[in-house]
This record gives sequence, C-alpha cells and structure tokens, in this order.
Amino acid sequence: MSELKKPATRPANPRFSSGPCAKYPTFDLNNLASAPLGRSHRAAVGKSKLKAAIEGTRDILGVPEDYRIGIVPASDTGAVEMTLWSLLGARKVEMLAWESFGAGWVTDVVKQLKLDAEVKTADYGRIVDLTTIDTDNDVVFTWNGTTAGVKVPNGDWINDDRAGLTICDATSAAFAQELPWDKLDVVTFSWQKVLGGEAAHGMLVLSPRAVERLESYTPPWPLPKLFRMTKNGKLNESIFEGATINTPSMLAVEDYLYALDWARSVDGLKGLIARADANAKAVDDFVQIHDWIANLADDIVTQSNTSVCLKFTDPRISDGVSFAKAIAKRLEVEGVAFDIGAYRDAPPGLRIWCGGTVEVSDVQALMPWIEWAFEAEIAALTEAA
Repeated sequence: MSELKKPATRPANPRFSSGPCAKYPTFDLNNLASAPLGRSHRAAVGKSKLKAAIEGTRDILGVPEDYRIGIVPASDTGAVEMTLWSLLGARKVEMLAWESFGAGWVTDVVKQLKLDAEVKTADYGRIVDLTTIDTDNDVVFTWNGTTAGVKVPNGDWINDDRAGLTICDATSAAFAQELPWDKLDVVTFSWQKVLGGEAAHGMLVLSPRAVERLESYTPPWPLPKLFRMTKNGKLNESIFEGATINTPSMLAVEDYLYALDWARSVDGLKGLIARADANAKAVDDFVQIHDWIANLADDIVTQSNTSVCLKFTDPRISDGVSFAKAIAKRLEVEGVAFDIGAYRDAPPGLRIWCGGTVEVSDVQALMPWIEWAFEAEIAALTEAA
C-alpha cells in the first residue's frame, strides 16, 4: 500500500456533501455584516429582506407571477409537510417514491394521514413508469431523488387539463434543473441545497390551482399553527409577501440574498444548470473509463446532475457496505472529500454533490483520488486474504 502514489492535485474545496451543500464560491462571512440582527423580522428592514428573497427566487427560477412563493419553517421537510396536511384528502392520491425521502412522504400520507393512497415505487437508481400516472388524481413525487441520484426527465407525463394537483419536492432540483411550472401546482425546496444556503428554511411555491384547493377544501384533521396557510377561508397572503409563520433567521436570509446575487453573476438559472451539468459530466467521464465503478442510475435520461450516486462493481468486493465506507473514510482522512458516503438507506457506494456552487476543477481533482482510494482498499482486501 505504501507503493501507491497519491495524486498531485487536491480539490481546493473538499466539500461534496449533498446537504448542507458547499457554499457559493464567493461566500465570505463579512458579507453578512449587513444582516439586521437583533431586529424584528416584522420591522420594515426585515420585511424588505424577506420580500427580496421571495422576488429574487421568482426572478432566477422564472416562477410565474400568479404563483405564490412563501418562506416557511423546517426546511424542505416543513414545506412538504405543510402541503400534505393542508391539501390532500380532497381527491384520490398517487404517491411516487424511488428513494428515501419519497418513501418518507408515503409514510406520512398512508400511516399518519391514513389516506387510501395508490403507492408506486421503484428501486434505487430507477424511477417509476410515468406513463402509468393519472394526473386527474393528486400526485406527490420528488423531482430529483437526492439519495438515489435519479431525476424526472421532464413534465410531459402531466396533463395540462389535469383535475388533480401535482405536488413536487424539488429540493435538489431547484436552481439546477428546468422545472415546468405550468405542470406543477406545488413546488418545495430549501436554501441549503443547490445555492449552498443555510439550513432550516424552506420555500413553498403554490400555483393558482393549489390556492383554489386551499380556499375550497378543509381537511378533516386538525392543523397545527405552523401548517395553516388560510385565514377565514382565504389564503393568508401575508405569508407569501414575507410575513413568515414563525421567526426566521435574518442571518440565514442575508446569506440567501448573497447566494441569489452570486447566481445572477453566473448567468442565473442557465448558468447554474451549466455548472451542474459540467460537474456531473466530470464524474461521468471518469466512470466511463473505469470498469469497477458505475452510476447508480442505470438510465442516462434519469441521471441526476446534482446528487450523483455511484456504486462499486468490482467482483472482488464481497462486503459492499464496508468497502464503500472505507473509501469515504480514506478520502476524508486525506482531506480531499468530506461527506460523500451513500445515504444510509441507499445501496452502498458514494454520493458526490455536483450542484452549481461546486467548481468543476474540484470535481476533476477528486476523481484520481477516488481511484487511489479504490486501489488502496483493493490492495488491503488482497493482503487480508
């Protein structure tokens, strides 16, 4: 093992975690000095910052003007939970799951809300057959499976004249993939993913159809304060103008505003997608010339450009879990990659975040280190035998 030569180049930023994700390249704590700390978020300065966060999100993502955008508590999870508990129950529900978070939404709907939902699942690395989905039902799904490295290729399967609502968890897709807003009625995401913002705040986007459901349907179960989006039978518009349901971190808001500014500096959504695509391609180029590693997503059309999941395929590996953990540990000890082990419920392997805040030079520098770690662990297996 001492004969294995380490690569000469190291990633300048070894942070490849899939959440919280790498900060935007120009991040500087000194930028946050203008945050209105110690001030009420309901003061004029707080409201203006929150409103700027909402409108900046609309501008970069191209969210239609008649869609509401709100900042909500508990990150993407909070945004999804608010949606499930407030909107479901009016129509039949189809739950689509191909990774752990989608499976979590199934648990909420079937075991907690106790709805008689039709559940459609696929193994890690695949998605369900979208041609079988009836969008006259309410449909809940993740656009990009963070823990499985798969994405929905497009919204063509969603009918324009659908009767149901499409509820999309897009937390690792927003700011990295095109979202067809006319096909989506609810979209949720968090600041901590593609823009590298701070955790604990979620974004909730509602179409006019979703608003109509909120105002015409009252679920049969009680709603806690954090989930309530209506007042006297009408949408509480203040939530979508910057008056958050609970107290937000103005420091995190300031950071998000700078992340949005950085996004504008790289040509907005177009630039962010290009950066993520380039990062994912750097990984794929490596995978294509090595026969001991492969993308977990077996269809190139559904391969994610953000949470890229890899599996080891070498037949000499008998314990995939231990082998993958040893690779991740070796890379962490060397200081070249942090937090790239596969999600605990996913097949063993690696998960490399390739969103737009990551520099392609860092991804390219990481790849030889993965080969070095692989060869070192194979050598250790041979010695042990």
